Amino acid sequence: MIFSKKKITVAYTVEQCTKCKMLTKRKFTEGDVLFAEIMKCGSCDGLIQIEKIFGESSEL
Repeated sequence: MIFSKKKITVAYTVEQCTKCKMLTKRKFTEGDVLFAEIMKCGSCDGLIQIEKIFGESSEL
């Protein structure tokens, strides 16, 4: 008997500060748009911008 594995894909958003280039990865939330400036950086007071939205798959 052949068993098929289920795949689950989780979407993530990568944010980067335009000044100090610090990267953070978090789970995608509805309304995330590429290259949108979303907040001020906590370490350098620059602007944090969404750089990438992607999905990672894992098998159960």
